[in-house]
Amino acid sequence: MMKQKPLVSVIVPNYNYAQFLRQRIDSILTQSFTDYELILLDDASTDDSRAILESYRDNPHVSCIVYNEQNTASPFAQWQKGLSLAQGKYVWIAESDDYADASFLSEVVPIMEQHPKAAVCFTGSRRVDPQGNTLPFDNDYWSRKPSLNRHGYRVLDGNAYILHNLYWQDYIYNASGVLFKREALKNVDVSMCIAMHCSGDWLFWAKLAAQGQVIEVYKKLNYFRSHPVSASTQGGRNGTAMKEDFRVVKSMEESFPGMIDPYRRILRRGLFYKRIKRMNVSPAMKQELFDELNRTLGGGMTDFLLERANRYAGFLCPFLLTYKRDRL
Repeated sequence: MMKQKPLVSVIVPNYNYAQFLRQRIDSILTQSFTDYELILLDDASTDDSRAILESYRDNPHVSCIVYNEQNTASPFAQWQKGLSLAQGKYVWIAESDDYADASFLSEVVPIMEQHPKAAVCFTGSRRVDPQGNTLPFDNDYWSRKPSLNRHGYRVLDGNAYILHNLYWQDYIYNASGVLFKREALKNVDVSMCIAMHCSGDWLFWAKLAAQGQVIEVYKKLNYFRSHPVSASTQGGRNGTAMKEDFRVVKSMEESFPGMIDPYRRILRRGLFYKRIKRMNVSPAMKQELFDELNRTLGGGMTDFLLERANRYAGFLCPFLLTYKRDRL
């Protein structure tokens, strides 16, 4: 008799996070929702990760453990490998240094089942340090909006979510808080995401959002680990992250040429210019980023001045478009 496919595939991509790995995996195995498979991946770790992963081999939820002989230096390449192994209707990429509330899957899976057009569903997160202490950072804008908290969640059109939200920044800020439909990837080319080191997830969520609806769940069911030095931090120092951000925005503009109007494009370029001006990097690096902004998006000083003028005019005209007001 053929084994029934699980409803959810949980992918844990790991590289040198042995100190967090057991907490990560245990937070999955203690989920109150149990119809899932667990795919464990290791990108040639040099710490004790392999021994920890092997200790879970006989768990009935573990469908496979895969070790790379050489490090890929790309978290998104590991995502792709996990997706190629996944059998579930839904996928949860549970990063190896994060952990989850025991009700994560029991909260989000029924919502996805109730909304068959949804491609992506994500929850709020608590930021924690390497020791697990809660940090005073709140990435969830809705936590300050009691009306949204009362409703529990919202279902939003994916294209509208891209235009009003993801075009400005990656509001789906942590993969460990996301459940998405595997079938939604059928028509998605993720090669550009995989080639990135810092911003591939932002582009990944935008491509998925275009395949259906996006659901925001107004509960903090995920614990997002912050480290003093991370890939995104290092990328910010050498300009890699910013250059990749330019490419993400360019991809959205090319994918939806008639949807993103010139006014938004000017503001988006102006915001990039402002970020570069405020970066704590060498003058040479700033100039390199200004040049890259111009090459990729055509942005420059004029866009910055218009964005600044728009911001100040917004104090007098509360209906004027800004990226914060545009958010759904």
